[in-house]
Amino acid sequence: MNVTLDDGAFTFTVFTPTRDRAGTLPRLYQSLVAQTFDDFEWLVVDDGSTDASVSLLERWQQSSRFPIRVIRKAESEGKFEAMRTAVEAARGRLFLTLDSDDTCVPSALERLSAAWDGIPEEVRAGYSAVTGLCMDSQGRLVGTPFPRDPTDSNSLEIHYRFRVRGEKWGFQRTDVLRGAMAATAVMRGPVPEGYVWNAIARRYRTRYINEILRVYHQDQVDRLSQPSDLARIADGALVSYRALLNEDLAWFRFAPMDFWYQAALTTRLAFHAGESLVSQWRALRPRARLLWLAAFPAGTVLYTMDRIGVRRLVVALRRRMA
Repeated sequence: MNVTLDDGAFTFTVFTPTRDRAGTLPRLYQSLVAQTFDDFEWLVVDDGSTDASVSLLERWQQSSRFPIRVIRKAESEGKFEAMRTAVEAARGRLFLTLDSDDTCVPSALERLSAAWDGIPEEVRAGYSAVTGLCMDSQGRLVGTPFPRDPTDSNSLEIHYRFRVRGEKWGFQRTDVLRGAMAATAVMRGPVPEGYVWNAIARRYRTRYINEILRVYHQDQVDRLSQPSDLARIADGALVSYRALLNEDLAWFRFAPMDFWYQAALTTRLAFHAGESLVSQWRALRPRARLLWLAAFPAGTVLYTMDRIGVRRLVVALRRRMA
């Protein structure tokens, strides 16, 4: 992941993945129209919409004061692949994801830009992001705030040591994100977004600010990012969990049960992926193997419950069809 600070044509690329969201896109568009900061493009990756989403976007392209680009996919590939496409096409130095059913406050881009510029220039190359807070549609803070304002840290320390919880929102440097995404290109199966964020966190710092910048709406389930077949996602998820066990055990003392549970999930996913015990053992470093052994019984139980649940569903469906 060798990257350098990039000039780019815009300060921000605001990326929105969408599929059949004609009902919520106007709300998002109006929040971008209201921005007090103008140096951005809106890049929408449409993941096979069959409603009026694309027609809306094409109409806005004719009158918007900021550039709107739409990349259409004929078939749905999921949110991660939509993001991969957008990162490669982005023309902004800073990459900001804003989901199709969410909005941001009018000063959001201005405040994010100011926070980034507030990082001393001589150390800025070691930072990749600025992240702020979210509120729900009733104006209530989602989750917990950061320990200081600002907090210069990374997402691993924020989660495990400071125990910050709930939805947060911010940008990543496009060049850093592009490098991290490229490293996933050879992986089998869908790759969890968390794998990318954690890989970046191991190398770069983030400036966290206690400012509410995004409005988190929960109108409907995000159909671009909710895989349900564990066997299908097992390969990609395994890479993510094993990286946590192999790379991040320095945080174990702050959250031992979190890591124990992740070790159990590693076993569960490995069995779904058809891996042998020998393969599971070899994939882990010595310290991680001890934790894997401690959580192995729980992981085996989780896998067994998955298998029993699937069989019961198949039996029930067969009975209904009989």
